[in-house]
Parts: sequence; structure tokens; C-alpha cells
Amino acid sequence: MNTRAVRAVARKDLRIALRNKGVVLPIIIVPLIMMILMPALMIFLPIYLEPMETGEELRREMGAFFANMPAELYNLFAGLNDQQTWVVIASMFMFAPFFLIIPVMVSSVIGADSFAGEKERKTLEALLYTPITSAELFIGKVLAAFLPAMVVSWACFVLYTVVVNAAGLMVLGRMFFPNLAWIVLILWVVPAAAALGIGVIVLVSAKAKSFQDAYQMSGLVVIPIILLLFGQMGGILYFSTPTVALIGLAIWAVDAALLTLAVRTFGRGEIIARL
Repeated sequence: MNTRAVRAVARKDLRIALRNKGVVLPIIIVPLIMMILMPALMIFLPIYLEPMETGEELRREMGAFFANMPAELYNLFAGLNDQQTWVVIASMFMFAPFFLIIPVMVSSVIGADSFAGEKERKTLEALLYTPITSAELFIGKVLAAFLPAMVVSWACFVLYTVVVNAAGLMVLGRMFFPNLAWIVLILWVVPAAAALGIGVIVLVSAKAKSFQDAYQMSGLVVIPIILLLFGQMGGILYFSTPTVALIGLAIWAVDAALLTLAVRTFGRGEIIARL
């Protein structure tokens, strides 16, 4: 494999994508709102409310969330008042599913510009006649979407950690984040989510006529992620370490199937037939 050619494709796609406001603005604004502004508001606002002596009142109000919680997770709330309980719920549990939206969104928006956008700009056909194999072209475009998704996700994680531990110091008197489940989420599940966004966008781009069409159709990928949030708050599943590891395994399995199909749709003959 010509790694130099792969890097050249990735650099070219990234350079073009970062000139497009339709690509750059979602990558900046959505993570800032979802992983910085929203957590800060939801975690810090209760700090200014009068704390209760115990956390029993909040636990009664969120009965479904606590009903089936495993003992090792329930013990996290031992001895906490309502204010402290809320900080742990919001930071450790509520935003875990939301975090998976970031790599999917970033990889999808850059992937849409790389695959569908190239077709829209009428530059893909010329690229096919360069001395580069279809596999090298595909890998270069995948890396152009995957690597920024990881950088943005990990940067959000660092900032989110600062916000959460600032609240932890104020309310609990200690830093408590991240735990093992979150580390598994960041290192195992987030890359899988980024690959999922790419796999979907390649298949969608085969049918889409423009960057916007491809990006909008790929937005359906976030629906299962939102369902994870409702499932957790409803007491159906919890983001414990084993559960997070299994979620990652399931996503990687889907990725393998999607990327296998994507490679088949990215052959030179198939692409030229669609131009």
C-alpha cells in the first residue's frame, strides 16, 4: 500500500472540508453545546439550590432509574444528599450516551463532504484516473473523517472532565471523574461510533446527490444513541463497565458489516457508473 498516497488523499479532503462553513460550524458548535454548555448548566445549577440532608427524595422521584440499578452502581450514591446525587447522575450517566453523538456527527459531516461532496463538486472522476488504487483512495477518505472525529471527541472529553471535576470539588469535595466505564467508553466505544458514522455516510453517499442530502440522511444514526439514553433513565440498562464494553463490541460488529459493504460500493466501476 502506498501510504504516501493515502496521506495525500486524507490531507486534501481535510483541507477542502475545513474551508466549508457547513462542515466547520457543526464540528465547533454542536460539541460545545452538548458536552460543555449543557453539562455545565445541568450540573452546576443544582449547586445553588438548598441541599437536602439525604438523597432519598431525589431517588424516590427518579424511581425508574434506581429500580434495577446493580449494587456496584447504587453504592456510588451511598451517603450523598440530593444535590450530590444529582451531580453524579448527570455527569456519570446522563451524558454518556450523548457523548457518542460527537464522533458520529464529526465523522458523518466530514465524510459527507469527502464522499458526496466530491461527487457534487465534480472532482471525483478526475481523482479516479490518478495512479492510486481504490483501496488507497478509500482508506485516505476514511482517515480524513475518522481522525478529526477522534481529536474532537477526546478534546471534548478533556473539557468535560474539567467541568465535572470542578462540580465534584464544589459539591462532593473531591474529583471523581472519570471512572472505568467512561475510560472504556472513550477508548473502545467512541472509535467504534466514529467508524459507524463513516460506514453509514459512504453507503448513503452512493445515493445522495449532494453533501447536504448525505449528511441529513446519515442523521438517522443518532436515533439508537438517543434510545440508549432513554433506556438508561428508564432503568432498562446502565452504563456499567461490562455494558459499555458490550455496546462497543456490538457497534464494532455493525461497523465491520457496513465498511465491508462500503468498500464494495467504492470500486472504480461502481463510482463511474453513478457519476
